[in-house]
Amino acid sequence: MAPKNPVKVADYTVLPLTIPPSDSYPTATKHYLYVRAHAPKIPDADTNRSLFASNLPIDASENSLRTLFSEQLGGARLDRVEIEGARPKKDQRGAALSGADSGTTKAGKKRKRGANTDVDFTAIELPQTWDKEILKSGSGAVLVFVDKASAELALKEVARAAKKKSEVRWKGEDGLRIERYRIHHHLTFPPRDLLQTTVNTFLTKWANMEGARARAMAKQRSVPDDDGFVTVTRGGRAGPARLEEAQAAGEKLKEKQKPPENFYRFQTREKKKETAEKLKREFQEDRKRVERMRAFKGKIKPET
Repeated sequence: MAPKNPVKVADYTVLPLTIPPSDSYPTATKHYLYVRAHAPKIPDADTNRSLFASNLPIDASENSLRTLFSEQLGGARLDRVEIEGARPKKDQRGAALSGADSGTTKAGKKRKRGANTDVDFTAIELPQTWDKEILKSGSGAVLVFVDKASAELALKEVARAAKKKSEVRWKGEDGLRIERYRIHHHLTFPPRDLLQTTVNTFLTKWANMEGARARAMAKQRSVPDDDGFVTVTRGGRAGPARLEEAQAAGEKLKEKQKPPENFYRFQTREKKKETAEKLKREFQEDRKRVERMRAFKGKIKPET
C-alpha cells in the first residue's frame, strides 16, 4: 500500500499536480507544488496579497501559473509573478544592451584610502537563443494577486484541492516537448554586431576597473596615512618590488618591534627558574658521573 502524501508540511500546503504525458515522457506523473502565504523578513505593500510557491515545474512561466489559478483554483486573478532566478523578459536586441552603457558599480566595501573599483558585470548579458526558459529544479516564485481577497481565495482553493485530492492538471508551456529541439535544430544566433557590442562593453568595463585599481595602488604608494606610514603594494615607484626584499624588511621590522629581553617581570622570573633547573640537572649528572668513577676504581687491570 502506497504511503499517503501529507497535505501540510510546516507552513506549506502540498498541492499535487497531474502532469500529462508528453513526447519526452509518455506517462502521466505527479508533481508536488508547495504553497504558503508570503512572509518575507521585510514586508512591503504587496505582502498581504501575495503567496509563495516552491518546487515549481521546470516549464513553469507566468502564463502557466495564471492559467492554473484562473481555471482550476477558484478563478483567482494574478497581478504578476516573480520567479526566482528567471531572466527578465527582453527582446533579442534589448537583452544584451541592458546595462551596456550604464556604467553602474557595486556598492561594496570601500577600500582603504581608495575608491571602490568593483564593477557589476552581471548586468551585461548575452542574448537568449532559446525562445522558452527552463527553470532549475525546486525553483520558487512570489505570486502577487490583484488584491488580498484574491490571495486568500487562492490559498483556500489550494488547501481544498490538496485535502480532497482533487485532480489539478498542469498545463505548462510545452518546454520539454520534442518540438522545442526540432525548432532549434538549426539554431538562430543573434546578430554579430549585437554580440560585438556586448563583448566590447564587457572589455571596456574591465579595462576601466583595472585602470582605477592601478591608480588607487599608485596613490597608496605615494600618499602616507594618518599615522605617517605608506602602504606597501606590489610594484614600486621605480619598478616591481622584489618579494624577498619585502619579506626581509618585514622580518627586520618584527625584530625591531620586539620588547628587550627580560623587559617584563614575569620574563625575569621565568629566566631565573630555567637557570636553576639547568644547574640542578647538571649537578645531578655530575654526581652520577662521580659515582660511576668510584664504582670502577681499582677494578681496571692493565694489559700484559
